[in-house]
Formats: sequence, C-alpha cells, structure tokens
Amino acid sequence: MTIWQAIFLGIVQGATEFIPVSSSGHLVLVPWLFGWQPPGLTYTVAAHLGTITAVLAYFWRDFWGIVVDSVAWVRSRDQGAGIRLLGLLLISAVPAAVIGLAFEDAISAIFENPPFAAVMLSVTAVLLLVGERIGRLERDVGDMTWRDALIMGFAQALAILPGISRSGATIAAGRSQHMLRESAARFSFLMSAPVIVGAGLLQVVELLQVGISAQGIAVLVAGFVSAGVTSYLVIAWLLNFLKTRPVTIFAIYCFAASALCILLVLLRA
Repeated sequence: MTIWQAIFLGIVQGATEFIPVSSSGHLVLVPWLFGWQPPGLTYTVAAHLGTITAVLAYFWRDFWGIVVDSVAWVRSRDQGAGIRLLGLLLISAVPAAVIGLAFEDAISAIFENPPFAAVMLSVTAVLLLVGERIGRLERDVGDMTWRDALIMGFAQALAILPGISRSGATIAAGRSQHMLRESAARFSFLMSAPVIVGAGLLQVVELLQVGISAQGIAVLVAGFVSAGVTSYLVIAWLLNFLKTRPVTIFAIYCFAASALCILLVLLRA
C-alpha cells in the first residue's frame, strides 16, 4: 500500500465510520474496486484508532465528566452522571468484546471477501429502515437504561462483520428503543471508544511481536491522521443532520452500493 492509498482509505474510513454506511465494508470494497491489495486488519485498526481520537476530541466533555465523577465516586461514593454514563458504556462494550475475541480468526478471513461485504451492506440498509419504522422520537441519552445499552451493544457486536455499519446498527437499535436520532447517534459514537481501543491494543501487541517496516509505519500513520481529521468533521455534520432528518437516505445508499458491487462481482466472475 502506498502513502496516497493509505490517505485515501483513511478518508473513506473517517467518512464511513460514523455515517451509517459501514466503514469496514468500504475498506474491503474500495481496494477491490480499484484493484489494490486489501489493507488488512492492522491498517483497519490504525484507521479506527484515528476515528477514536476524533471521538475523544469531539466528546471530551463527556469523557472528562466520566473521569471527574469516577474520582468523586472513589472518594465519597457519590454517583454523578459520569458514573452512570460509564456504566452504560461498559455494558455496551461486553458483547462486541466477547464475540470479537472468540471469532478473531474467522473475522480476519471475512475481511478479504468483497461479495460478503456487499451483501452485508443490504443488511445495514434493512436495519436502518426497520429502526426508522418502529422507533418513536421520545428518549434522550439521559433516559437510557442498562437494557438499552445492552441491546445497542449486541448491535455493535453484529457490526464486527464487514458491510454491517457499526453506527448504522447501533443507531437502528437505539431507534428501536424509541431514542431520538441525534441521541442514538451520540451514544453510538461514545460507545465505539472502548471496543475499538481494545481491538487496537490487541493489534499493537501483535505488531510489537512481528515488527513492521518503516514504510509500514508511515502507511499506518497516514491512515490514522486522515481518518481522524475526516471523522471529526463528519461527527459534527451528522449530529446536526440527524436533528431534523431521518436515516433513509443512508439506507438507499447502502442498497445501491450493495447492488452495484454484487453486479460487478458477477461481471468479473
């Protein structure tokens, strides 16, 4: 992979990680469409870490509130809003962590299967439409229960498969629990942090064991930076978009992208 390919794929990652159209699916399909070598799971995680840096930067007040309230809880057992949010985030992280560790090798193999990713884009579209259909605009993040967090956590676990949008699946799950679109998206973005950071740390350990070349490091840095900057801009845009608009347009895009890629698979067969 060249530096320019890494930057381009980082922009794709940053744009599609939070827009509910599946970043993992695009990281599989875009190289396939251009005839590039697949980026591999290590590059994917580096780009994901860039997006997490954007999450930490954009939602720094929420995460700082967790730190402050955690210190207060240790000192006086005073449970503030930050402690409650931390509990919800930890609950939501459990399903993806368990499933990711249990099926790591199988998931790595699937990341090299463009037809599978193309089909899963249609599944993302269905999830988005179902969430819009059954959800009512009633609840905020402050109204969430552990049950809501667990449901969104299982949706996040489903998104380990390339082509299933993590943000799409979790926003749809939140909408199924009658959350406001913006609130479902906000918690979806917050809950991405522990799972993707955990996956990134596992990959860092693996990299330290096998080692990478200087060119490999440059590619990873390029992907990290381009994904991070793009992610920050997209988060701000999407939260504003969802205040007044449904996710239907993203479902249409997923159906169209899925159909186009499946057609290309058949033509290239």
